[in-house]
Amino acid sequence: MLARGPWVSPYPASGATTGDSGGELSSGDESGDVADSPPGPESEAPKSLVELFEKAAAHLQGLVQVASREQLLYLYARYKQVKVGNCNTPKPSFFDFEGKQKWEAWKALGDSSPSQAMQEYIALVKKLDPNWNPQMPEKKGKEVNAGFGGPVVSSLYQEETIREEDKNIFDYCRENNIEHITKAIRSKKVDVNMKDEEGRALLHWACDRGHKELVTILLQYTADINCQDNEGQTALHYASACEFLDIVELLLKCGADPTLRDQEGCLPEEVTGCKAVSLVLQQHTAGKA
Repeated sequence: MLARGPWVSPYPASGATTGDSGGELSSGDESGDVADSPPGPESEAPKSLVELFEKAAAHLQGLVQVASREQLLYLYARYKQVKVGNCNTPKPSFFDFEGKQKWEAWKALGDSSPSQAMQEYIALVKKLDPNWNPQMPEKKGKEVNAGFGGPVVSSLYQEETIREEDKNIFDYCRENNIEHITKAIRSKKVDVNMKDEEGRALLHWACDRGHKELVTILLQYTADINCQDNEGQTALHYASACEFLDIVELLLKCGADPTLRDQEGCLPEEVTGCKAVSLVLQQHTAGKA
């Protein structure tokens, strides 16, 4: 199944040192065996800077709600640069949207030094909370759960708490806000075929989330049913990978082309693990032959 949206945490996975792929993420405030681990890149920086950075990371736990997705990616990349060093992992697969964004943000830092990454991280935390006093002890809010590796913030929680003023049309699509999307398209404020930074159209997102009614409405407003994202995937690829049989059948009925391949040469039927979906796709392809 495809990743559920681009929301990210500014922390690597608990205990991780070479990358992660989303899910529940921790602040990296490890305990127990970590004391025996080799020192990370941050050990080369002045102790005072390291201490301030750790305080900033702890303080950020209470600021996730007010940070934008771009800011979270910015912070995540710098946290990885401090704790691990230069990006040292392969780029995540095209199915892992969130993982790709996090990897690209980290990779973009190149050879940035841990000290520079810490300073930039601290500066943004201060920008998010101008009243932050590093000398004051941190208070854990109700939204922060204690778990292995310290406070944990899930990517789902971040998506649910996005501020209304920060939402774009793709956020409303993920939420299945049909009324808002319909009004935006009718008023021509939004092109039904507009794409996000990954080349995903509204139809891609609706199929990924299983919003069948929204898929129907987007098609009624002439959404390009065979539109491909930056990886060459169509809405049919998304619905197939997520095993939404009813949406797969709807797309095929409305003219989706099951013979279109993505950049890795995969047909929609080759990205699904559902036998029912695969059978429907095979039968439709055979019927057109």
